[in-house]
Amino acid sequence: MTVEQNVLQQHSQKHQQTLLNQLREVTGTTDVQLLQQALQVSHGDLAEAVAFLTEKKAKVPQQDEATYYQTTQVGNDRYISVGSQADTSEYLPHPALPGAGPSQGDTNVIDLTGDDKDDLQRAIALSLEESSRAFRETGITDEEQAISRVLEASIAENKASLKRTHTEVWSDSPNPHDRKRLENCPVGLKNVGNTCWFSAVIQSLFNLLEFQRLVLHYSPPARVQDLPRNQKEHRNLPFMQELRNLFSLMVGSKRKYVDPSCAVEILKDAFKSSESQQQDVSEFTHKLLDWLEDAFQMKAEEDREGEKPKNPMVELFYGRFLAVGVLEGKKFENTEMFGQYPLQVNGFKDLHECLEAAMIEGEIESLHSSAENSAKSGQEHWFTELPPVLTFELSRFEFNQALGRPEKIHSKLEFPSMLYMDRYMDRNREITRIKREEIRRLKEHLTLLQQRLERYLSYGSGPKRFPLADVLQYAMEFTSSKPVCTSPVGDFETSAPSGGTTGQLLPASSTAEQGPSSTPPEGLALALALTPAPSTQQRVPIHKPFTQSRLPPDLPMHPAPRHITEEELRVLEGCLHRWRSEVENDTRDLQGSISRIHRTIELMYSDKSMMQVPYRLHAVLVHEGQANAGHYWAYIYDPHQRCWMKYNDISVTKSSWEELVRDSFGGYRNASAYCLMYINDKKPFLIEEEFNKETGQMLSGLDKLPPDLKAYVKEDNGLFDKEMEEWNTLQARKAQQEKLALAVANAATAVVAETTATTTSSQPMSTEPSTPDNSAPQQDPEYMEQPSPTDYSRHLQEDTERAISKAAAEQQEERSPEGLLTAAIKVEYTRLLRFAQEDTAPGSDYRLQHVIVYFIQNQAPKKILERTLLMQFADRNLGFNERCKSIMKVARAKLDLIKPEEINMEEYEMWHQDYRNFRETTIFLMIGLELFQKKSFVEALMYLIYSYQYNRELLVKGLYRGHDDELIGLYRRECLLKLNENAAGMFESGEEPEVSNGLSIMNELVVPCIPLLLVHDIEKDLLSVEDMRNRWCSYLGQEMEPNLQEKLTDFLPKLLDCSTEIKSFHDPPKLPTYSTLELVDRYSRVISSLSRVPADGR
Repeated sequence: MTVEQNVLQQHSQKHQQTLLNQLREVTGTTDVQLLQQALQVSHGDLAEAVAFLTEKKAKVPQQDEATYYQTTQVGNDRYISVGSQADTSEYLPHPALPGAGPSQGDTNVIDLTGDDKDDLQRAIALSLEESSRAFRETGITDEEQAISRVLEASIAENKASLKRTHTEVWSDSPNPHDRKRLENCPVGLKNVGNTCWFSAVIQSLFNLLEFQRLVLHYSPPARVQDLPRNQKEHRNLPFMQELRNLFSLMVGSKRKYVDPSCAVEILKDAFKSSESQQQDVSEFTHKLLDWLEDAFQMKAEEDREGEKPKNPMVELFYGRFLAVGVLEGKKFENTEMFGQYPLQVNGFKDLHECLEAAMIEGEIESLHSSAENSAKSGQEHWFTELPPVLTFELSRFEFNQALGRPEKIHSKLEFPSMLYMDRYMDRNREITRIKREEIRRLKEHLTLLQQRLERYLSYGSGPKRFPLADVLQYAMEFTSSKPVCTSPVGDFETSAPSGGTTGQLLPASSTAEQGPSSTPPEGLALALALTPAPSTQQRVPIHKPFTQSRLPPDLPMHPAPRHITEEELRVLEGCLHRWRSEVENDTRDLQGSISRIHRTIELMYSDKSMMQVPYRLHAVLVHEGQANAGHYWAYIYDPHQRCWMKYNDISVTKSSWEELVRDSFGGYRNASAYCLMYINDKKPFLIEEEFNKETGQMLSGLDKLPPDLKAYVKEDNGLFDKEMEEWNTLQARKAQQEKLALAVANAATAVVAETTATTTSSQPMSTEPSTPDNSAPQQDPEYMEQPSPTDYSRHLQEDTERAISKAAAEQQEERSPEGLLTAAIKVEYTRLLRFAQEDTAPGSDYRLQHVIVYFIQNQAPKKILERTLLMQFADRNLGFNERCKSIMKVARAKLDLIKPEEINMEEYEMWHQDYRNFRETTIFLMIGLELFQKKSFVEALMYLIYSYQYNRELLVKGLYRGHDDELIGLYRRECLLKLNENAAGMFESGEEPEVSNGLSIMNELVVPCIPLLLVHDIEKDLLSVEDMRNRWCSYLGQEMEPNLQEKLTDFLPKLLDCSTEIKSFHDPPKLPTYSTLELVDRYSRVISSLSRVPADGR
């Protein structure tokens, strides 16, 4: 057998063993023959093998359906089979309780079939303890786990009927400048239909620069360039070429993100799956590395010259471990290869615990003894060779036997940024065994100490237990309490003369007020009847029910000892105080001992000899969602910027270790790590940049590419440049057309104004005809000059004329028009500056009244302010008295004299465009709030959505560029919550038109808006999304018609999609035109009314 055949055979065996392990893990089946049969029937397809085994299990007689549903409701935290005691023992918690009765199957099972109430009490206490412990360990309640299980089962059961239309796929912005890559920013990957799994894995591998170089410089074997000779070559070589093209674009493209469709299509064909299915990261990574290994193996075999072929993929990603074990009393040692190392998550708190459990299987005591005839079996794994890139698969799902479905594990699992693998190496086998034994001994001692501490902290024998120190403190408080009498007749018991009547017990004031003939009130008479009157005669006792059943007259106000002497009290207080001090000291000693043991265990491997194999965390692949639906993204460390980057499809942003921990450890929402990629910290070539051998300079961009790929990227960049040029040409043409149309409109307005002036000059009331203005028409913004005499232009004219009059009145002597213009501008600017500096109520926004206020608050350049004020005083609509006309002409003359180099007109237009955007945002907000108050939530949503989006764009430039984003965000959230609640109500009605309308609201309005709430990671928005999802997930545990169940299952994955990609969206609503006075007045009324009509705030 040749060397390469041996390698391939080992790889085949390794691959088959990996599939067997995965199949055993998913289905829970331990029968090796049955697992192998399933793989043979399915031809190695994991999904078909799972289906085969599931059908096998389905043929086994199941329990009664009614009984099953009684034990699998949402509120039930365990799926307990009621069929037999043996079944019950599988799911009941196992810690033994003192005094628990024995059973035949398991001494830890409590028999609930008898009449013993103590057994029932113990079972309840044990269930509470188990639930409490599970919550402490995972941070997830049993109810949440149960809801998650039911949700996953429902989605999986109807997975085949899910339909995701192409309209949901994110669409490109028509403006290519929005898709232009920023300098040195990593390139994202477009999601072309549930391909976030592809993006996460490819980005993680691409950022391994050694892997990147291997792919970019790969060349297919010469013998297969003409015609591939087998199926592998026919599939792998085209994929390698598409991967090279994709990597080259990720290196040198001018685009912010690139399209991976060509490579994805080849992969999807191999998976034999439709576009509607999401792939598992580990399954895809296995397939990808297999293909790459095959492709490089072909190249290695061609390049070898009588030497052993070296496959760079094997050397980069594959290692070896030694399996040392005992099978039926006989020792064995086998060396095996591994790629991605699978680790179980359930029941472990950190990565080292997972690794320790994975390295030891079965009973291994006989490994350390010389007994050859031991019947125990087990094995240990010891790494003999670790790959430069060490990848761990975290198995975050388990197979629910009752439901026959996999479900995701949301428990928390910590992992370090630097992982030392020394303790798992074969060369450290003996040292590690000694340390493991020491840790085992310490943990046993720790368990005893924790049990002793638990007796102090949870004292008592019933379900409710308390710290013993608190119990003694309560006892001390009880002994020192003084009894206070609360007799119900104490207020009426006053001294009376012998033989007196009850009437003499009344207060004098009461008797005087009521008079001799009055009778006491009913309640007082009853109290008087109960008061014993002294008498010298022996009276016969009369049976009085109320008297004989009332509370004792000396009942204390609060619990207190009745009879206790000072000596007894002193002794008891002394004992309780001493006992409490002893308990507190014991508790502190136990806690100190436990902390010291924990610290000792943590530092067990901290000596330098066990820190020689460092692996640094390179990438974390995160999944958010459930077992059968969700979204993937990746956190990748950038060693050059020394920060974490978040790769979420087209979005590539800077992140932090804190954000990674929150999203990857688990226990927070439904997000957790699925795959960890570590790299050997002593092999810097993995992430080192490439340098030019002649100049010594670092290669970047297109310089990193071979000639064929450089030409490919240049061609693509040329197409993108052409697209931007065409866009610029189109926009310039549109701007020219708008400018021409505006000039025509201004010319028409000038003609109308001239005609009006000529007509007016013939009337007696005019003193002087208007002189035609031959200057070029000025293109004033609509908020500076309005054609209608009834709108804001009149208000602006009045302000301008008022400023001119005030400036003229302040002058002691007659001044020239130019001097008067300067003084008037100063007066107007002073007025507007005062408005800009005033603190006003939210409804009184002076920015809407005048553009100068907006400019001042946002620190616009002085030249912008001056030109804007000149435009105001150059308005043709000013009054036609001689003074105003002369000032208007001077202002126009000054505008004509301004040279192009004196003011940047692009900047001037930009500031006025920002103000127009501010007014549009205000109108969107105003109309949205009005519709919200009218409960027209469907119509209000788009206005609120666009007001929030446009407002955020404004606020990026400055704090006073837009409105309060919290206010808009609040009503945007509330509008979505209202729509969600209304749609849920329609769904609950069960009527076909109502159900369709409700789901239509969700699909067309609510679901497309969810990414907008997720993208900025605002806590209140995230909580609102959780509320909406929980509202619909709550239906999963309810009975409903099959057609409703089908609609719900079809809809839920869309709602649960955790992607932050902005889907295709509605166009913004058409806005009506408002004069400034109308806008100011209407906006003020709306904002002021919010205090009277508050939103249902969270």
